[in-house]
Amino acid sequence: MYGDDFVVDLVKVFAVGVFAVLLASALTPSLTSFLFENKLWKKKNKAISIDGKEARYFNKFHSEKETKVPRIGGLLIWCSVSFLALLLFFLSNLFDFFWIEKFDFLSRDQTWLPLFTLISASLVGLSDDLLQIVRNPRNIFLRKIWRRAEDGLGEGLGLRYRIILVTVIGLIGAWWFYFRLGQESIYLPFLEEVSLGVFYIPFFIIVMVAIYSGGVIDGIDGLAGGVFISIFSAYTIISFLQGQLNLAAFCIAIVGSVLVFLWFNIPPARFYMGETGIIGLTTTVTVVAFLTGAVFVLPIIAFPLIITSLSVIIQLLSKKFRGKKVFLAAPLHHHLEAIGWPQHKITMRFWVVSALMGIVGVLIHLLL
Repeated sequence: MYGDDFVVDLVKVFAVGVFAVLLASALTPSLTSFLFENKLWKKKNKAISIDGKEARYFNKFHSEKETKVPRIGGLLIWCSVSFLALLLFFLSNLFDFFWIEKFDFLSRDQTWLPLFTLISASLVGLSDDLLQIVRNPRNIFLRKIWRRAEDGLGEGLGLRYRIILVTVIGLIGAWWFYFRLGQESIYLPFLEEVSLGVFYIPFFIIVMVAIYSGGVIDGIDGLAGGVFISIFSAYTIISFLQGQLNLAAFCIAIVGSVLVFLWFNIPPARFYMGETGIIGLTTTVTVVAFLTGAVFVLPIIAFPLIITSLSVIIQLLSKKFRGKKVFLAAPLHHHLEAIGWPQHKITMRFWVVSALMGIVGVLIHLLL
């Protein structure tokens, strides 16, 4: 029914996913021991809302769980994917064997940029996580940033610093697409290719920052992990059907590593994803969307991120201009907690919605 090449390509993609699961599973015990031995969790349990005030409803449901649970569990995701990519690359160059060469998914036109984005953005997130963990850092520069962040939006780098750094990453990505890959247009249904010219660069940055803003979805055990599995699974299918096998392998490697993370993040969480996972994954999915030409369906596939971000924006605008809140708490999942939904119900329903929107996004991309 299918040709030999199709079967080989399918085996490559699924095998990389299995390798990612095995590798992440092997790394988890060491990572867990490291996190608990060094007590890499928040020492202060009071949460600050996005407008700088105490998050009353968040503290009501989460204050006791914010401590004693390590934060930087996202290390498992990007370290597994990065190590796997490098391992398969070196093995393919050391051994002259067809199957090993086939598994290598590092390529200049497909995976260099998303891998760079994953690593660099995750390191930015890691710095934020560490600043949330370390109280009164000794380094003068870090102490200055920490104090400013504490005065504004709580501990860590602070929202403005993170947005600036994500913008820088977006600028690098946009430069690569525009100058190195020669891309200056996006695909829109019924209009085919729409040339943006130099405006391709700010458009890329805006999309990346918008998707990153949905990272506030990481507020309930298991919630973000399940959503990102659906998102990257959708782009695995799209890139595979487009013949971008290396990109498909990269996406499924992320799926495999997030699956292992989710195994330990389901309530009660063994560790949290943290900004090192959130920034890495949100920026990387933006790059993947542009590489596949599936930017139009990104808001559909990443619908849970979009609706979560919108709930925060609506809340802030309403409080500023109307003087009252729309939601009891923002983002949306905390509002659902506030009205009495149990956490497992919120998580599972977000997973269902995410899976459905992923399927819808893939179908729309294929049909249009």
